[in-house]
Amino acid sequence: MSGSRVISIVAALIRNDEGEVLLVRKRGTTVFMQPGGKYEPGESAPQALVRELNEELGIVAHPDELVHLGYFEADAANEAGHTVEAEVYSLEISGPVTPLAEIDELIWLDLDQLDSVAVAPLSVDRIFPLIAR
Repeated sequence: MSGSRVISIVAALIRNDEGEVLLVRKRGTTVFMQPGGKYEPGESAPQALVRELNEELGIVAHPDELVHLGYFEADAANEAGHTVEAEVYSLEISGPVTPLAEIDELIWLDLDQLDSVAVAPLSVDRIFPLIAR
């Protein structure tokens, strides 16, 4: 991954009671990914994630509710020649989730159906292996 441009993000692993994983597809893209996004100046990772989840999905969360899973790198899903560096957190939510802002679509994916949709390398290679099936 050396020589590529770096995109720093924060991302969430959110699962429902059936064990499905929440994934989003941003406007103008074809690949699903973990909810989250880029930092704004001065934000910590938890602050950025809470803001992004609210803006993009209407999820109201508090930084104290986030469980840090780690720091991961992978090829960017939608920007050729770029690497994504992500702080990843898990979060339990209740209530509806609605695609807002630049989110065109959301899905709850059963990992046994992973071959049925295009999913970002960060999710497939780094985050999903953390989940005990």
